[in-house]
Amino acid sequence: MQPSSKQDYLQALDQQVSAYLHQLGATSRQQALAGHFQVAEKAGDVRNLVTNIDRTNQADLLAFLKGLTPAAHFVCEEGDLQRPETMAGPVWFVDPIDGTMNFVHEQTDFAIMVAYYEDGQPQLGWILQVMADTLIHGGPSLGIAQNDQTLQPIADRPLEETVMLVSGRRLLAQEWPYPKLAATALAYRVLGSAGISFSRLALGQAQGYFSKLSPWDLAAGRVLCESLGYQVKNLDGSQPDMLSSNTVLIATNKVQAAVHQFDKD
Repeated sequence: MQPSSKQDYLQALDQQVSAYLHQLGATSRQQALAGHFQVAEKAGDVRNLVTNIDRTNQADLLAFLKGLTPAAHFVCEEGDLQRPETMAGPVWFVDPIDGTMNFVHEQTDFAIMVAYYEDGQPQLGWILQVMADTLIHGGPSLGIAQNDQTLQPIADRPLEETVMLVSGRRLLAQEWPYPKLAATALAYRVLGSAGISFSRLALGQAQGYFSKLSPWDLAAGRVLCESLGYQVKNLDGSQPDMLSSNTVLIATNKVQAAVHQFDKD
């Protein structure tokens, strides 16, 4: 592949990764429906699960992506793969099964997520809703699509007209400002998967998402949502550090402004 421009390169990369994710998703879907997976707990936490499918998917994705970009670095959820110290150069983010609890107990509402950054700048993101075989993909220079259908930028609704997606665990713990955010919004939902939450945002089925997210939880959704007009910011308004966990608000301009006023009321 010798693309004539950066745009051509990203277009080709999007097509190749999209095709591969549909194939990987088909295998994961078959395994979910057949119950062909083994479950373990991470560090003895019954709510933090990992399966052999997580590990197999990650290994397959790493092999495929290294073939496309041999000089790239990787930030992945599973295993002890060394994380890069900076975002210099090409960096891939991989979440092989996002929403593992949903995968294990419900066989629905889980996703495979991949993102591609260059020198810290979001370039491409992919979120495959596995059971529906629905892929949301693209980036700031290509636009965003659901499978082959182009998605339009989102409307800038105020918080009182917004369906907010929040972390159930943090809402139950009454962490600030989860209770006020949920109470002020039109409605709130808890989905148990960052990938499914970001997909809802991209499709306009919700207009805000607030949670503490690891890099592999955030990376693809950030690419897609920023490209559709959302702001992706830490609670203090700063940019998230893509190599660390962040408490992130992904929302319209009006919602961002409303939440940043909470402490001033």
